Parts: sequence; structure tokens; C-alpha cells
Amino acid sequence: MNAFNADGAGQAVLRFTVSGCALGYVLLAGRDADIRAVLLGDTEDALLAELRRRFPGKRLVRDDAWLTGWRERLVDGLATAEAFDLPLAPEGTAFQQRVWQALREIPAGATASYSEIARRIGSPRAARAVAGACAANPIAVLIPCHRVCRQDGSLSGYRWGVERKRRLLVAEGATWVNAGNAFRRSRG
Repeated sequence: MNAFNADGAGQAVLRFTVSGCALGYVLLAGRDADIRAVLLGDTEDALLAELRRRFPGKRLVRDDAWLTGWRERLVDGLATAEAFDLPLAPEGTAFQQRVWQALREIPAGATASYSEIARRIGSPRAARAVAGACAANPIAVLIPCHRVCRQDGSLSGYRWGVERKRRLLVAEGATWVNAGNAFRRSRG
């Protein structure tokens, strides 16, 4: 697929689709042969606004047909908490990329703390920066920042809402402790 406009202006094209899912709406965006964004939200309009904010200067083209296979796998996976094997190409800093790779190594049903992720990437004092990288993650669920909790296992912020984070963890089989106020952390 050519990533440029036919007029030769050189503006990169980002194809997207939006679909209802178990968590509200999901927007999937890709370019060439990889996924650049998965956004969760309550309305299509809010997701489109977020996509424009994250990818300024890109020509956004709704292309439900081109993304059908990925969309179906993503929506089905959200409903069943199955593992995903989709081609990802998130845009971020070198530090963010290291954090996002560490997140992809946490298995479904397990959680880790921000401090644990910082240690795993060789930056043990960077727990707050890890939280920032989680908040900047452009690919919800597939880069599972929802699997990161506080040191005590309690839920903390989630870019797409703490209730969505809780629902994702429950769907993946994470174990509640303390009368439902925290998740048991397990090493991933």
C-alpha cells in the first residue's frame, strides 16, 4: 500500500475503522502492514478526536474493508480475553518503546507494578516515567498497560478509564484480593 496521497503531497495516510465492543467503542488504525493505534472510548467522535490529536499531519482515511480482519480479531479478543498476535508499530521515544516491550511480556491474568517494570527495563528509579509511558501508550490492550497496578496491587489510572482496566483484568482471569480492592500481582 502506498503511504502517500495520489497528489504527491507526501502526507502520510493512516487508515482506521471504528467498531462497538465489550468495552464501548474501539478504534483501530494502521499503516502499511502494521497497527499504529488502538483507542477505547464511549463514542466514535471522541475516538476520532483522539486519533487526530495523536497523529497530527496524517491524512486519516476510514477504511473498514482494509482493516476487517484485524478489527474482527481485536473485537473477538476483547470479548474472550484471548491472546493477540497482531503486527504492532507504536510511535514513541526509546524509553517508551522499552516500557511497551516489557508490558507485552506480562501474560494475561498477571499484573506487575510500575516499579517492577522499571527494574525489568534497567531503570529501577523510573517508576513514574513508566507510568507516563503507560499513559502515552497508543495501542490499548495489545500493549497491555492495563496489567500494571500499584505496588499493593490496587488499580491506578488508566488512559481509557479505571473501570475498563478492571474489566480487562477480570476478563483475563486476574485474581482479586482484599475483598476486591486489589489484584494479586504475579510475576510475568
